Amino acid sequence: MKMEDMVVISTDDHICEPGNMFDNQLSGELLASAPKLRTDPRGKNYWEYQGHIRASIGLNAVTGRPFEEYGMEPTSLDQLRDGCYDVHARIDDMDVNGIAASLCFGNSIGFDGQTFHKAADKRLALRHMQAWNDWHYDEWCMAYPGRFIPLGILPTWDQGATITEINRLAKKGVRTVSMNENPTVQGLPSIHNDYWDPIYKAIHDNDMTIVCHIGSGNPAPHASMETPIEAWISTMPMSVAQGVADWLQLEELHQYPDLRIVVSEGSIGWVPYLMERADFSNWRHGTWTKSRFQANAIKPSEVLKRNFCHCFLWDPYGLKNLSEVGEDNVTYEVDYPHSDALWPDAAEMLWQQVQGLTDAQIEKVTHLNAIRWFRFDDMFRHNQREDLTVGACHARARAKGVDTAPKSSGGATPLTDDRPVTSGDIIGMFSAHAERRAREMADA
Repeated sequence: MKMEDMVVISTDDHICEPGNMFDNQLSGELLASAPKLRTDPRGKNYWEYQGHIRASIGLNAVTGRPFEEYGMEPTSLDQLRDGCYDVHARIDDMDVNGIAASLCFGNSIGFDGQTFHKAADKRLALRHMQAWNDWHYDEWCMAYPGRFIPLGILPTWDQGATITEINRLAKKGVRTVSMNENPTVQGLPSIHNDYWDPIYKAIHDNDMTIVCHIGSGNPAPHASMETPIEAWISTMPMSVAQGVADWLQLEELHQYPDLRIVVSEGSIGWVPYLMERADFSNWRHGTWTKSRFQANAIKPSEVLKRNFCHCFLWDPYGLKNLSEVGEDNVTYEVDYPHSDALWPDAAEMLWQQVQGLTDAQIEKVTHLNAIRWFRFDDMFRHNQREDLTVGACHARARAKGVDTAPKSSGGATPLTDDRPVTSGDIIGMFSAHAERRAREMADA
């Protein structure tokens, strides 16, 4: 196999939603009360919904900038590549990157719909959440059938409405739903509470996949405000282990052995140790902890391989130990347009990483696993394989003249001193941005 022959699906990317996303989905009062993209007197954008302000319009959406500006937080859509919010430009950016298909999380509504969870009027929030789901499917994914994996968000504050939305999305053609890995941060019961039983059943009965995105419920820890931000960034993927260990104990994994959970943006190198540690802990403590694993005659590592899929971006070590992770349990991600995203050379960087794999294993981690875990048969239903290879994608981008030259774009800056940027600098930058927005709203 050559690099140009690979077919690559990215299972973790992001959209910085355009301001008109509800225009074709709603009308009248529902449209008037939907989330709004505002512009302040200084030309900066922000989202507003039911009195809540989301100051960040493109969280770390810095793809296409010079590295020196990766720490600058975009404050308006015109500081982003068009591919962040325009689906046609996104396809161009996917083609130039050698990416056949992509799963895209939202930004203005949070990875799991947190904007709607925070809203006071849940009746409106439910309708607006449904409209976001319809926009994502109808206008983003179906603009290029088979190039995007449809993703739904759920009104989990209402058990009945959640089940209804799961069934509605399934009929529409959505096979993946995003859930918070720790819903207690939303004031909801833990994932082990009986509250979720009928929700898990509905997901299972509709053959859907649960995807949990890093940081939605369990924030990545950092040692102190004075800790250089590079330490935080280095350990961030491993922070998902806490959530994975929690979901690994889920009773429904024994009740529904084919329930699928995908962990986004967590990488894979740490997974074999978690398997080993979970097996040791269960062997050593399973008797007094009254573990379900003994009762079901299965090891935690076996459940982890059976029910969980992990996504990697740059993890040569993990790929060298692919047999330990599970070659059927790994997919690739780009994380466009965030600072970790490998763009416009994802295919080249991926090709470096898979050199020790067989052609069959390359096929699995580049796209076959993603098709199976996300039930994404639509990719080849709507497209021919020869049109989705890295070579074909690159050829389309060359023909269109897609510009990949880094462009200075500006934005909020975390630091002006000549010293390492710290966690406190980054948190302070976002806090100052949010506080200024709050003052402006109060004075308006």
